[in-house]
Amino acid sequence: MPVSPISSLPEDEQQELLDDLNYLNTAEIKSFCKRHSIPYTISIETTDGRRKTKENDRKGVTLNLIRHFLKTGVVLAETCFRATVVCFDALSEKPRRNDRLFYGQYDKTNHAMIALLKDLTNGKFRDGAIARILARDFWSRGEAPTFKEYASAWLQAVREHSQPNAEWAFLSDRARGTAGPDWKRLRAKKAAKVMKMLNQITSG
Repeated sequence: MPVSPISSLPEDEQQELLDDLNYLNTAEIKSFCKRHSIPYTISIETTDGRRKTKENDRKGVTLNLIRHFLKTGVVLAETCFRATVVCFDALSEKPRRNDRLFYGQYDKTNHAMIALLKDLTNGKFRDGAIARILARDFWSRGEAPTFKEYASAWLQAVREHSQPNAEWAFLSDRARGTAGPDWKRLRAKKAAKVMKMLNQITSG
């Protein structure tokens, strides 16, 4: 029966640890995941079964897998995109609004794709974290949206995105007014404390 690694900690310390995971960088997150077989890469379905890609999952998704493991002792499966949302064929030279956006075809350097998305958003579309998160959210649900649907969802996501995501530690601290000139030192200190605590509670 799986046991929560943090169950022995007082509740306030549990919450502090779970919150401060946001200060970990990619190398620190991968290090912990590798030790406990927590997935951090994206897989796709193929005719031969599942195949790992070379893409890391979003930081927020991986941190949530770590949090689930810490709270339950259970390792969840990796993000896996269904074959129906995956396509590595070259995107049409003139994509249309009702064409579908597949995993394997989103390319920020594709001028025709970016031009179409800008046209569908009255010139507002920008490639960035929100755009990539939104696309992966669609694919994770097993949906390959049309460019029109994706553009509409992007506009809504931008309207609703009033604060940085919690896992964007620097931006979150800056929004709260707590990201001073020594923020990098603060991050390193918090991350070292988190890693030490994680090693202690999961060493058995």
